[in-house]
Order: sequence, then C-alpha cells, then structure tokens
Amino acid sequence: MGKIFRFHTDVDTDQIIASQYLLFPTIDEMKEHTFESLDTDFAKSVQPGDFVVACENFGCGSSREQAPAVLKALGIKAVIAKSFARIFYRNAINIGLPVIVCKDLYDSVKANDEMELNLESGLIESNGKTFTCTKLPAKMQSILNDGGLIASLNKEV
Repeated sequence: MGKIFRFHTDVDTDQIIASQYLLFPTIDEMKEHTFESLDTDFAKSVQPGDFVVACENFGCGSSREQAPAVLKALGIKAVIAKSFARIFYRNAINIGLPVIVCKDLYDSVKANDEMELNLESGLIESNGKTFTCTKLPAKMQSILNDGGLIASLNKEV
C-alpha cells in the first residue's frame, strides 16, 4: 500500500522538475525540488512506495529525462494517469519507472488515499474498489524488472 499524490491535467516536465534545477550535478540533488511549483512539501512528504496519480497528458513539455528520474529517485512506485505525453512515457520506461494508464482511477480517488498496484495483473485497489488498468507488454515489464533499458540491454549481453 502506498499513498496517492494527485495532480491535474497537463502536468508538464517543468512542473515536475523546474529547469533551474537541471544545473545540479546529480538526481539526488534535483529530487528535493520535485513538483516544487505545485506542492512545496512533496519531496519531504513522499515515501518510497507512494504513487503519483494524474489526469490527462502527464509529462507534457520538454523531453528531459530528469522528470521521471526524480520521481524514481524519491521512491515513487508508479505514475498512474488517464494519458501520458509520449516522450515522458518512453523516458520513464527507459529509466525503470512504471507508468500505467488507468482511465477510471483519477476520478475515484483523492490526495492521501491509499492504493495498491499489481503490475502483473494490471489491477489497482483503492477505497474498496478494484480498477483495471493497462497491463504492460511482457518486454516492457521485463525492462522495468531489470531497472530500465540500459540495465536490461546489459543483462542481455
């Protein structure tokens, strides 16, 4: 079980990690500023195993890989949204952060609710309800299990 941090439609990568923090040399330094413009306490409040739940077009904007990287570094178990910007989705899988499409979850939960995600079955449980979400193809799940694309490719060699 993890806590839900709920965000709106069209959350862009600059809202996830603002461009001025890209100058920091490490993801660990950047992660303290995640969602700073939307929730000043996010980085202090989030715990490993928590979830980001958003409406539509999550991760729009620039193609910065640091956006999913800071979420993963903070211990976010997965980002669940009605839809994702294509480049954010690809970057998240590449670094090993699960991104799950679930059309019904956002409208049925609020911030601080708890939920449980079963990636293999594509099911989410929250508030006594079960939600069916997009189940990842086996190859994508394998990449996530290996910790990201580079780790997966290195494992195959």
